[in-house]
Amino acid sequence: MEENSVNESPMEFNNRVDLTKLQDAVERIKLELGKVIIGQEQMIELLIISILANGHSLIEGVPGVAKTVTAKLLAKSMDVEFNRIQFTPDLMPSDILGTSIFNVKTSEFEFKKGPLFSNFVLIDEINRAPAKTQAALFEAMAERQITIDGAAYTMQPPFLVFATQNPVEQEGTYRLPEAQLDRFLFKINVDYPSLEEEVTILMSKHEQKTKNQEDLIQAVLTAQEIAEYQETIKEIIVEDNLIRYIAELVNATRTNANLYLGASPRASIAILDASKALAAISGRDFITPEDIKKVAPAILAHRIILTPEREMEGLTPGKMVAQLIESIEIPR
Repeated sequence: MEENSVNESPMEFNNRVDLTKLQDAVERIKLELGKVIIGQEQMIELLIISILANGHSLIEGVPGVAKTVTAKLLAKSMDVEFNRIQFTPDLMPSDILGTSIFNVKTSEFEFKKGPLFSNFVLIDEINRAPAKTQAALFEAMAERQITIDGAAYTMQPPFLVFATQNPVEQEGTYRLPEAQLDRFLFKINVDYPSLEEEVTILMSKHEQKTKNQEDLIQAVLTAQEIAEYQETIKEIIVEDNLIRYIAELVNATRTNANLYLGASPRASIAILDASKALAAISGRDFITPEDIKKVAPAILAHRIILTPEREMEGLTPGKMVAQLIESIEIPR
């Protein structure tokens, strides 16, 4: 009797989309960041998902929880152009976009590009800049282009904005308009590390002594590879019942009596794209309801507005989104 040459487990499946290189790249990025960043796995995973889904991210947390450092080191783990911009109340649009300078030799104006012209842009304390500067940033985020003196300049892909803000300090800040918040794929809330993580942070800092943190990080991805993986994400398979599940979840934010403002169709697209990216880095070429439930809170919470009555009662957008997710029947 002949033996079977291949013994396959009934639980094994073969992906229709090759995700081997993508998974390997994500693991290498996490390993590089792990040299410096202790904990914060959720923030790192969501930032990687946002890169693969080609979406901007807003990182919110109190000072000192590694928001800026993580975004900076993530950019350093990739061979792309990176600029950091510190937003301040006196920052003008020309400070980030650039300006036209008269060239005496040619007797013509030449446009000198500002720091926003980069692949990854880290904006520290985004809510400190006034409306004019926010409007200039908004065009770059929304259209991935900048218009100055009637000329349009296209941002070179990949173009992603990572922005940070402090939820506690309100003096000298400007609340971001809803239209701008809607352009962020994720709003990532960063908590304090656990006691054990903080002990590890201190031990690591002590052992590094005079070493520069940034020197520990090596680039493992190129801009071309990022573009290829962003295209791979689009091939992830989505069943019709899961598309309806996403639509029902977002629609629930518009019909809930506790909400003054619900999420837009852009939120539905964001959940779809982010779920695909999460499935891919998990090694699957199809999304599951768990993928949707995992990415939905970071996508929906900053896109909804509670009624004043519910806000006074202590209900938060995060709790509201959790209730909505539990209220929608999961497709089988």
